[in-house]
Amino acid sequence: MKKLTLTLCAVTASVSAAYAGPERYSGKEMKQAVEQVAPCPTWYADNEWNLTISGVYAATVNKHDEDTYLGDDHSWGGAIDAKYFFRRYFGLGIQGFGLSTDNSHGNNENGLRADSDGFVGGVLGTFTFRYPIPCSRFSPYVWLGGGAIFNGGSFGRGVGRGDVEPGDDEGEDFFDTGDSDDARLMAQYGVGFEVRFTPRFGLTNDVSFNHLEGGFNDFLQFRTGLNFAF
Repeated sequence: MKKLTLTLCAVTASVSAAYAGPERYSGKEMKQAVEQVAPCPTWYADNEWNLTISGVYAATVNKHDEDTYLGDDHSWGGAIDAKYFFRRYFGLGIQGFGLSTDNSHGNNENGLRADSDGFVGGVLGTFTFRYPIPCSRFSPYVWLGGGAIFNGGSFGRGVGRGDVEPGDDEGEDFFDTGDSDDARLMAQYGVGFEVRFTPRFGLTNDVSFNHLEGGFNDFLQFRTGLNFAF
C-alpha cells in the first residue's frame, strides 16, 4: 500500500512539472539582465579625425635676459592641431602655434635695455600615442613633434653705461642687441589628457617641452583646448 502511495505521488509531481512549462521572468527582470551585458559606450573611435583649438601659455626655461629667441620670460598665444588617429591608439598630425612676445625689458645694473615686441610662430609634424581608458571618458596621451619656429631672436637698440658721472657722454656705449628674425629647427615633447563630454567633443590639457636649435632658447608650453572629433 505504501509503495502504491509513493508511486502515485511521484507521477502527480511529474505531471505537474510538465504542465508548468519553463520559468517565466517579469519585464523588469528581463531589462536588468540586458543592461548587465550591454557594452560600454564608445567615447573614442578606432579611426577618427581630431581638430583641437587651444590657448597657450609659454614660459622660457632660462631667464628672459638670457634667452636668445623669445627674449621674454613668458608669452601668451594660441595653437591649432589637426590629427588623424588610426587603430585607436596612434595619430599623425600637424600643429601650428603663435606667441605674442614683448621683449621690452631693462637691466638696472648696467643700464642695458632692449625694445621689441612682435609675433613668434611655429609649424610641426606630430606623432601621438593615446590610451583611452576602457569604459571611461578619459584618455591620457603623449606626443613628439619636429618642425621649425620663426620670427624670434629680435631685439632692439641698447645703451650700456659704465661707472661714469652723470652727463659724461663718453661713458655711453650704443650698440645693437640683434635683429635676426631667424627661423630655427625645433623639437617638441609633450604629455596630457583628454576628457570627452560626447564622442564628438572633448577638453584637452597638456604641457610640452620645446627644444630649439642653438643654446639658451628652450621653453615650455601649457595648453588648454577644445577638441572636435569627426
